[in-house]
Amino acid sequence: MSSPLPSGAVDERRLFAGDTGSFELPLRQLLVRLLRGPYLDGVAEPRLWQLVLDRRAEISAYVAEIFLVLEVDANRKIALLAPVDLEAAHTTAIAPRRALKREETLLALRLRLLLERHAGSGTDAVITREAAREILLEHRAPGDTDDKKLEENTDAALTRLLNLKLVLPTELADEYKVSGALALALPFAAIEEIPEYIKAIERVGTDDTEEFELETEEL
Repeated sequence: MSSPLPSGAVDERRLFAGDTGSFELPLRQLLVRLLRGPYLDGVAEPRLWQLVLDRRAEISAYVAEIFLVLEVDANRKIALLAPVDLEAAHTTAIAPRRALKREETLLALRLRLLLERHAGSGTDAVITREAAREILLEHRAPGDTDDKKLEENTDAALTRLLNLKLVLPTELADEYKVSGALALALPFAAIEEIPEYIKAIERVGTDDTEEFELETEEL
């Protein structure tokens, strides 16, 4: 049991009146950052990344109390919080995001393959708007010749992935870097599973209201 503070002393971990927390300010700030999401990029925020590595056990124990798990990709330097799969009421700490639509899912899956091809190469996986358009054109339903709709779907899919920070803007117009977080957002036991998943989506159809439940709704 810790001894009481000397008269007049200030407990540095007591940050506000009635504070009963035990974590110091930097760790509390990191927890807020992780809870806000969608993920922590260790390359962009090296100080916070190091804190994740140093205090991983404490962070994991804390977020487990609210039905979350800390997922860390050490190679890509990505950390995020994900809800646990528990069939019980009041266990969803993070409000789920709208699931991805068909075109958004197809583009994300193709970018996941691109990310895998660049793994360990020391180069970034990048995609241009034109390349994204060509991907969606490739997966367009037979007989669909609506080019205006194709352009709209391309912009909408890129905008959604940008909002989720699964692709990131670069210095060049209409060019985007594929985030390493996509590997955690689309976790496959084997990368070879992705083409089959793409084929399954293509068989569903092209209804714009069709949505697909993927891990990206956790981000």
